[in-house]
Amino acid sequence: MGEFEVHRVRFFGLVPAGVRCLACQPRGGRLALARTDGAVEVYNFAANYFQEKVIPGHEARSVEALCWAAGDRLFGAGLGGDITEYDLARLCVARSVDGCGGPIWSMAANSSGTQLAIGCEDGSVKLFQVVPGGIQFERNLDRRKGRILCLSWHPSDTHIAAGSIDVLRVFDVCSGQTVQRIMVNYHVHKVKRECIVWSIAFLSSGTVVTSDSFGRVQFWDWERGTLLESHTVSTSAVLSLSVSEKEDSIIVGTSTGATYQFQLLPVKMGSLEKRWVRTKPFQHHTHDVRAVAHSSTALISGGLDAQLVIRPLMEKIQKKGYEAALRKFTFPHRRLVSCARKARLLLFQFSQHLELWRLGSTNETGKDGEVLPLCRMPEHLVQLKSKGPEHIYCSCVSPCGSWVAYSTASRFHLYRVQYEGDSVSVKKVPKVPKLLLPAYQLQFSADSGNLFVASARGSVHVLQLLEPGGCKHLHILQPPSGCPEAVYLLAVSADGHWLAAVSGDWAIHVYNLKCFKHHCTVPTYSCAVTALAIHPITNNLVIAYSDQQLFEFSIPEKQYTAWSRTVQNCGLHKVWLERDSPITHITFNPKNPSHILLHDIYMFCVLDKSLPLPDNSALLMNQSTLKQLPETARQRQLHAFKICKKFQPLLFADLLDENCLVMVERPIMDIKTQLPLPIQQKKFGT
Repeated sequence: MGEFEVHRVRFFGLVPAGVRCLACQPRGGRLALARTDGAVEVYNFAANYFQEKVIPGHEARSVEALCWAAGDRLFGAGLGGDITEYDLARLCVARSVDGCGGPIWSMAANSSGTQLAIGCEDGSVKLFQVVPGGIQFERNLDRRKGRILCLSWHPSDTHIAAGSIDVLRVFDVCSGQTVQRIMVNYHVHKVKRECIVWSIAFLSSGTVVTSDSFGRVQFWDWERGTLLESHTVSTSAVLSLSVSEKEDSIIVGTSTGATYQFQLLPVKMGSLEKRWVRTKPFQHHTHDVRAVAHSSTALISGGLDAQLVIRPLMEKIQKKGYEAALRKFTFPHRRLVSCARKARLLLFQFSQHLELWRLGSTNETGKDGEVLPLCRMPEHLVQLKSKGPEHIYCSCVSPCGSWVAYSTASRFHLYRVQYEGDSVSVKKVPKVPKLLLPAYQLQFSADSGNLFVASARGSVHVLQLLEPGGCKHLHILQPPSGCPEAVYLLAVSADGHWLAAVSGDWAIHVYNLKCFKHHCTVPTYSCAVTALAIHPITNNLVIAYSDQQLFEFSIPEKQYTAWSRTVQNCGLHKVWLERDSPITHITFNPKNPSHILLHDIYMFCVLDKSLPLPDNSALLMNQSTLKQLPETARQRQLHAFKICKKFQPLLFADLLDENCLVMVERPIMDIKTQLPLPIQQKKFGT
């Protein structure tokens, strides 16, 4: 693997926002997620649950509910009182409509996706028609006192069940009248506190399922207004529930961080009579589980601890593979750190500000694994605050450290950074060119002379940076056949000759920067691109996909390399393919042209192309484990993959020079210390 001096960075103070709500696309393969900071994310089931789209948050836009309608249209609603439709091609808000009922607590689409129902602070349930290009207000249903906290349509679209404080109501959609009113706290003796109905589901059988602040999951006959079953699952609130498409399984989430599965099972073998049984408890979260979803093959939960947990239903999995793995996502599947190699600086991206740090240094040398004392401590140089309520989409620092750029939904900012001894001055570049905003990815050229701005409709803007502090728009690069999706990944060659751009349709276009012409398109593949980079010597494009496959494409020859064909013929190791975390960064070591350096959240890997690929009988071991083996055993395990799992969770890794690495970690326990205290539970034996 070689020896490197490693800068182990743990001062990136990122605290991911908690998960507020989830929405599975009906009969589709995507999951929408909203966080407490207003950000919206879309995960693709078929692409190994890759986070393929991110719409950053907004200080004035909370998202209390998400739902899919009319196929692939995504809507959100929140306490601002607006219903928002998201543009998933341009990754921004497409349009907003005032709900006219105050803060919106809940929203649900009917089974055909043609109508939206919203539950408002003023006690009203309002219906909106989903039409091409937006939504139109249709009418109000019978208004009663008390905010509507949750909603659910009957699968036939004839009735709507709504949960409030102490009561649930059933509305007839045609007449708009309340046809049933049920007091949910009627069966609790000596009630002295309100019972909040946090979540509700309307089954095709006519059963209404509720979860409430008393820790109960209850099943009601809505026509008779009677309680069928009641299950107390927690001493605190049950905050969320979701029902499977076949209505034979339910997942609920509690304020203690626990989730439970209920299944509809026969009372005895061969019996036609069935009852709901609590079958599986899980404790994957430490804080409130405010959102749950039930896909056809997995139970999905999101908590205020920022974790998205996907637990496969093993009885639904056909074969064991990465589909059967329990997944926990805490960090985004994109980089929030950029590096100025020459200046040894790191730029950290937060939701509303950037931090520029200078790495520490040492004069000492030592043995493998030894921690060296610093002669110069890491230094926080600059903090750039983004004005306004919009959150930052992307940011970058130039290799020389003299330029910093970032973009929000409506603004692009470029700064000139100058260093004089120990003092640092930052000057905003005036009159930057007008671009098609927002920018989704920023990338400086290796000589810091150009800035590439990823934009909508597959386009990339090329800006020339001018001394002492200015810029000029040079060209717009666009795919020849057009593209509706935004560009989300960029890679530029070290010689400044080539640029590779990946758009939301997963197409990779390569451009010649000498003549600003489209050079070629990499053959399409069925999965999302998670990372790519151009080799500084060979100009080969190395691509990592969400299914963990690796490809190498020769840009000059417009074809896959011989090594890439060997990889596809022989196949990668089974353990490598079963990893559930995507590769987020690729780089190279100029001293060893055959080495490819790449990493995900849980491992750093040096891939040596000069060594043979391991077969499935070989052990894909961590380097620390390999060192403990005798020399003869180590030689038998010699193969291309050199893996290090010492640094976790690994948000960023890059090569500063041929002997020096920087690793940026964000320990989970450091994040948990920033969160409010969870509900304490009595544990047996304490």
